[in-house]
Amino acid sequence: MKKYLSTPNGCVLQQPAFSKYYVHLGEVSSYPPGYKENAGIFTHNNTWIQIAETILGRGEQAMEYYKSICPPTKEDQIDIYRSEPYVYSQMTAGKDAPTPGEGKNSWLTGTVAWSFVALSQYILGIRPDFDGLIIDPCIPKDWKEFSIVRKFRNSTFSISITNPNGINKGVKKLMLDGKSIDGNKIPVLNDGKEHKVEVELG
Repeated sequence: MKKYLSTPNGCVLQQPAFSKYYVHLGEVSSYPPGYKENAGIFTHNNTWIQIAETILGRGEQAMEYYKSICPPTKEDQIDIYRSEPYVYSQMTAGKDAPTPGEGKNSWLTGTVAWSFVALSQYILGIRPDFDGLIIDPCIPKDWKEFSIVRKFRNSTFSISITNPNGINKGVKKLMLDGKSIDGNKIPVLNDGKEHKVEVELG
């Protein structure tokens, strides 16, 4: 991924781009090189790449990929991006295009919903499950702490996460209202109350 598909503006769909039309491939080869499905940067599927990086435990890489498509990071290259720096584009021109980094088809993508999932559930790592709330952050090593308030099945959890040893991933200790919990899953309480959660990575 990093070697062949990554660019400063996100990961392209494939390399190399098709340079002519192939009947058996159809639409993907009909676009100019670097645009749309022909080696363009589709922001929607970039979120799944971010999630994959967290599953592999690579917090820096997940955050790098997250920022590469995040609209506010385009502000310093707005003359190239040419789309609103507050909304995701469906795609960004890839490295084979005459205009690499140019945003296309803004307001026309499900990227924002998947970016929320990638950031909240996989990078910050607060993820709902059938029988509880999983706490499994995968963050850059230099993040020392952060906190989240999460409502989950009629309970509210104030979650504080510390990273004293500067790691990417791994829950060493989980405390719920001052009591230790084995593993990294808070059980379903469904009690209408607020609860304090303390998490130490290590």
